[in-house]
Amino acid sequence: MIINSANIKMWSKIGPRGMFGLTLHSLAETNKDILVLTADLGQTSGLERFKTTYPERFINTGIAEQNMMGMAAGLTKEGYNVFCSTFATFASMRSFEMAKLNMGYMNFNIKLVGLASGFAMGFFGNTHYSTEDIALMRTIPNLCILSPADCTEVVKVVSQAATHNGPIYIRLTGTANCPIVYPDDYNFEIGKAITLKEGSDIAIFATGSMVYQSLEAAKILNANNISAAVINMHTLKPLDTKIITQHKNKKLIVTVEEHSIIGGLGCAISEFISKDSYPKHLTIGSDDSFKKAGSYKYMLEQNGLTAQQIANKIINAS
Repeated sequence: MIINSANIKMWSKIGPRGMFGLTLHSLAETNKDILVLTADLGQTSGLERFKTTYPERFINTGIAEQNMMGMAAGLTKEGYNVFCSTFATFASMRSFEMAKLNMGYMNFNIKLVGLASGFAMGFFGNTHYSTEDIALMRTIPNLCILSPADCTEVVKVVSQAATHNGPIYIRLTGTANCPIVYPDDYNFEIGKAITLKEGSDIAIFATGSMVYQSLEAAKILNANNISAAVINMHTLKPLDTKIITQHKNKKLIVTVEEHSIIGGLGCAISEFISKDSYPKHLTIGSDDSFKKAGSYKYMLEQNGLTAQQIANKIINAS
């Protein structure tokens, strides 16, 4: 796909789910081995165009996520490049055993896409929110976990996943009219985090939708005489520990994620820095509770995940 300013603006309006489908549709033209499975979410997965163009390479397994994973394993073993998609809460929780066995233990080349992670399902409520998926998927050996920051990075992630040999869980956060983090083309490499802003006082490690919020929070912090570096941790496993080490001399390390404070990016970085002498670490994410459901914007506010709320927490901890 051509990455230019006009396309990037259009992609941001479509949102991560739509860009997942459009990217696969583009890749399928030259990658004849790409096969797509979905648990009754063809249109919701942004796969309507793929289904229309390549009906023989599109399989709707129905609302049977565990069966979908079993089918994906068999098809992958036969040489297909398989992408599976369903809402993240069902991909990570309902299909966990199958992901563990087929993606982890058997190391099959399956790409599992968790749609609408975090609070993107809005009024569907706590049954459909996915704030545990990183915690679960991180425990599976051999599994790579990717969480793109915006729609441009969705294109990068899906494109590299299609050529990557090994199981991947792709975590899509955010909704349509997704804020732009990358207004231009850039170099993307699985496992190598990207520094988006330099800073001398603190380091903010963010992933997914929280990368944009962290960049905005850094502007607020700057007005309060706090210089913050912002790093996009698009790869949650394997973790880029080298870039964490580069910020060992900061006054404060902060992690921000649209995920529970238990088991996610914050815990992954805590596990690493606990082995040595590092500055104080502030973990920002959803707390250990179920909250009243509402719109996506409302849920971010309830969980303290807006730029202003992030900045306030950092100021209080500094």
